[in-house]
Amino acid sequence: MKALRIYAGPAAREHIAANGLSPQDVRTVPGAAGGPKGLVLGPLDRFLFADWLPQGTQPIDLVGASIGAWRLANACLGDTRTAFEQFEQGYIHQHFEVPANQKRLSAKQVSRQFGEGLRSFYGGRTSEVLGHARYRLHVITSRGRHILGREGPARTPVGYLGAFITNSVHRRSLGAWLERVVFSTPGAALPFGTRDFRTRQVDLIEANFELALQASCSIPFMLEAVHDIPGAPAGAYWDGGITDYHLHLDYGQAEGLVLYPHFQRAVVPGWLDKGLKWRHKPTGFLDRMVVLAPDPAWVRSLPNGKLPDRNDFIRYGNDLAGRIKAWSAAAAASRQLADEFAQWLEAGCSVQEVQPL
Repeated sequence: MKALRIYAGPAAREHIAANGLSPQDVRTVPGAAGGPKGLVLGPLDRFLFADWLPQGTQPIDLVGASIGAWRLANACLGDTRTAFEQFEQGYIHQHFEVPANQKRLSAKQVSRQFGEGLRSFYGGRTSEVLGHARYRLHVITSRGRHILGREGPARTPVGYLGAFITNSVHRRSLGAWLERVVFSTPGAALPFGTRDFRTRQVDLIEANFELALQASCSIPFMLEAVHDIPGAPAGAYWDGGITDYHLHLDYGQAEGLVLYPHFQRAVVPGWLDKGLKWRHKPTGFLDRMVVLAPDPAWVRSLPNGKLPDRNDFIRYGNDLAGRIKAWSAAAAASRQLADEFAQWLEAGCSVQEVQPL
C-alpha cells in the first residue's frame, strides 16, 4: 500500500510539470498545529531538512503554529537530524504525572511542566535558531483582545464562546477577539499577506524565544496563556492554531513554491473552523503550494486505525507503555512517507502522481 499522496495548487502543478521539483524551488515551509498528529511527519522532516533542502542555497521561511512551530524551530538547530529525533522521542515519551489527590492536572501545572521541557530542550541554543544562515523562523501566536486580553476563570470561557459564535458567521470577525501575532527572525519579512486577518509582527529574540514558542503551543483551558511576552504588546497569548490551524495563509506575494509536509489534504484556516467543512476547500492563497500528506487508507493501517492524537491520553489513561507503543509504531511506519517522496524525486517528479489540492 502506498503511503504518500502529493497534492498541489494549479501554479505549483504547472511548475512541476515543466521543471520537476528541486530544493531551490522551495521558499516557504509551513508547520501545522495538530498535536500528536505531527508525529507521522518526523521522517519527512528529517529527510527534507537534513538531506534534501540543504542542497539549495536560497533563504527559506519556516512558518509554524503550535507543535508546527516547535518542529520548524528544530530545523534551525545545528544538528538537524538529531534535533528531530530527540524531539520525536521526547514527545512520544512525555508523561504528565497526576498527584494522588487530583483527578487531572491543572492548566497551570501542565504549563509549568511544558515550559520546563522547552527550556531543557533549547537551553543555550536559541542563538542557533535565530542565527541560521538560510532559515527564517516565524512563530504564530494568538493574542487576546478586549475580554480575552487577560486570562480569567469567567472571562476566558465567555470570550472564547463569543469567538466561536462570531467566527462561525465570518472568519474575519474572529479578529474582534484575537489577533495573529507573528514572532519572526529579526529582519525577516512575512512570507504571506495579512489582509485576511488582523496581524502584528514582532522580532523573535533570545529574551522571548521560549515564551513565544510556549504561547504558540498553549491550548486554551489545557494550558495557561502566556502573558506579556518581552518585546511584544501586553496581553494574553495562546495557541497559534486558534487563528491559523493549518496555515491557510496568503502565500501569493512570496517567491517560489510552498512545500507543506502535512498530515491531511485539507488546509483548514483556524482551529474554530474544524467543524465548518465549507472552509476546508482550497483557495487562491494555495496556488503555489505542494502538500505531502499520508493517504487516508494508509492511515487506517496505523494503530487504532488513525493518526496519533490528544484523545490517546484519555484512551490509554494510565497505560503509558501502551500509548508509547502505539505512537512509536506510527512514527516508525511513517518512514514510508519519506522513502516514497525520495523515490518520486529520484524518478523525475512525475506530475501524473500529483493530485489537485
